[in-house]
Amino acid sequence: MEKLVSCWCASKPLPESYIFPPETRPGKLVVPDCNTIPVIDLSKVEAQNRADIVQQILKACEEFGFFQVINHGIPETLMKESMDVFKEFFEMPAEEKAMFYSEDPKKSCRLLTSTVNYDWEKTHLWRDNLRQPCHPLEECIKLWPEKPARYREVVATCTIEAKKLGLRILELLSEGLGLESGYFGDKLSEALSLAVNHYPPCPDPSLTLGISKHCDPNLLTILHQGDVNGLQVFKDGEWIGVEPLHNAIVVNIGNQLQIISNNKLKSAEHRVVTNSTMARTTAAFFIAPSDDSIIEPAKSLADQTCNSPLYRAFQYKEFTLNYFSNMGNNELALEPFKLQA
Repeated sequence: MEKLVSCWCASKPLPESYIFPPETRPGKLVVPDCNTIPVIDLSKVEAQNRADIVQQILKACEEFGFFQVINHGIPETLMKESMDVFKEFFEMPAEEKAMFYSEDPKKSCRLLTSTVNYDWEKTHLWRDNLRQPCHPLEECIKLWPEKPARYREVVATCTIEAKKLGLRILELLSEGLGLESGYFGDKLSEALSLAVNHYPPCPDPSLTLGISKHCDPNLLTILHQGDVNGLQVFKDGEWIGVEPLHNAIVVNIGNQLQIISNNKLKSAEHRVVTNSTMARTTAAFFIAPSDDSIIEPAKSLADQTCNSPLYRAFQYKEFTLNYFSNMGNNELALEPFKLQA
């Protein structure tokens, strides 16, 4: 429990174990928030603009691997309530959070700091992390925090809405890719988990990271990033900031969508930087295949483009095992699944 950054960050300077090597630390470089990350208005889907919105999403996934959605259907009041209970959780006294702190990897709902590899990682991340399973919801909710008082009720409602939004986006993507309706349904999008990240103010943001450069291993990520800057995407050799927009949701492509699309869609590398003045709390919903799902490039996509499949078929659990054993290094995570030309 004493390892949690939020328990000691206000009382001492940045420890050496949090200082990243010069080549990976953010440094003093100011990364401006970028207005080129596409912002897509989902309210237009139901009008005559459906085909246009499908193409906007497809283009965003091909060029950036990231986009933001507005008018997405998750009520603004629910988004605010959710963020409020997440912040309240991290503001609770240490003794109340202690019952959820665990270094046991078998515990599915737990509070930890940095990563699950804390004891053997070279450099720690400047974050505390509450992770919880969300499927099946009626079983998982019993494992969630009971404090703050409305935590379970509010987060369960938000979870349902986030999954609904994710499935809606996946359906639009399948349309854009020319796949049959419901292609990403059932087992390919069965699993759902939530990671709430809390980044306290940092004594020297130039030396450390909240999350280091990585791609998400899952299918699709639905992120409520709040109103504090920090998320950056790596594009064309440069870091660009993803501007927090009021009531917007950030969507990013995971490795599995890149593989299923036979590299037509891009799983972009991203990271989180810290700041010295404001705490930042975010909530990421990870939509993923079930462990036993068979992942492979969609046959119709390879046929359409006259391309051979670029990846072999595999079970999703094989991918995640390899991903986490390589500490999220994207090249090493993908390499065993690539077919040689």
